[in-house]
Amino acid sequence: MQEGVEAEKKAISLLSKLRNELQTDKPIVPLVEKYVDTDIWNQYLEYQQSLLSESDGKPSWYRCPWLYVECYMYRRIHEAIIQSPPINDFDVFKESKDQNFFESQESVIALCTHLQELRRTIEDLDANQLKTQFFQLLQISLWGNKCDLSLSGGESSSQKTNVINSLEDLKPFILVNDMEHLWSLLSKCKKTREKVPIVRVDIVLDNSGFELITDLVLADFLLSSNLATEIHFHGKSIPWFVSDTTIHDFNWLIEQVKRYDHKWMSKCGVDWENYIKMGRWVYQDHMFWTLPHEFAAMSQVAPDLYAELQKACLILFKGDLNYRKLTGDRKWAFSVPFHKALSGFHPAPLCSLRTLKAEIQVGLQPGQGEQLTASEPSWLVTGKYGVVQFDGPLGPSLELPGK
Repeated sequence: MQEGVEAEKKAISLLSKLRNELQTDKPIVPLVEKYVDTDIWNQYLEYQQSLLSESDGKPSWYRCPWLYVECYMYRRIHEAIIQSPPINDFDVFKESKDQNFFESQESVIALCTHLQELRRTIEDLDANQLKTQFFQLLQISLWGNKCDLSLSGGESSSQKTNVINSLEDLKPFILVNDMEHLWSLLSKCKKTREKVPIVRVDIVLDNSGFELITDLVLADFLLSSNLATEIHFHGKSIPWFVSDTTIHDFNWLIEQVKRYDHKWMSKCGVDWENYIKMGRWVYQDHMFWTLPHEFAAMSQVAPDLYAELQKACLILFKGDLNYRKLTGDRKWAFSVPFHKALSGFHPAPLCSLRTLKAEIQVGLQPGQGEQLTASEPSWLVTGKYGVVQFDGPLGPSLELPGK
């Protein structure tokens, strides 16, 4: 007991020190606690130093790229915890993640009921009806991304309305809509099943809670409709950006759904547990997802992860941080093609499902971004707009990217 109290005091003291460094623009300091990624983080700090001239001094909180210092802050929060046994595996964000799920119960029930009703009739649906359902669940997964605790300062961001009923009203706010491309790719994969028996879709997860439910419902549909034969989920290996999904969140949420006193919700939990047991759903994490690097560096920094992603027919990247890392968090012109902004990152056909909460967006029509800026100055950061943005198979038949 006393040991735990002392550990808490130590962690709080380390976090206070971190807050002071951040508020007073102190130099970024190397990580000290030995951990699997410590050396890579410290090498990245040296790289940041190499970008500065001697007169610039050391990299500091206000003079480093925002993506780097934001990731570094969450890594330092983790360091404060792992330096404080016996609370070294404590998730400081768990309570707010769990609360997000509990406060979204009505929406979760509506979504699970919708899925179970859909599964009962799925074999009777023709291709067009199947496509309509696929588009609907893609949009639900897209708008589920609004539930982000890192942007609400940890305040409630739960989903309290039935998102299914809002989809038509939300459609005009999808600025890039490549859902047809996804359908045609997965239909093609389905048709070539005799040659390639495994059709794998990877989902690079973002938030736990309600958003994760929307991702699991989409994943269930992909298997039930035979658009995919297995789904690989990629989560974070440490608590990250407040609400991001870890293995504990993933398992906890499925257990909660399974135990809930509602026929269709608990049925979903049982089905999802079975998918995991059968190996049709696979959860993976990798330290690369919690490094500061943009994804264009993945093939060098984490070639094993890049090779793993190459096995997918399609990779869905959820959320804003993934979009920032896909595009290098640069100030691209709005009309720059998505393919160009990826800077060579293309392990497989990929698609970003993202509601806009950061000042970056590519692949828009000429003048579209400027028009939005004139009418709504904060359109890039409110989560009001979304994209389903695809970068398709590479090859001679490739259409011009970045429509």
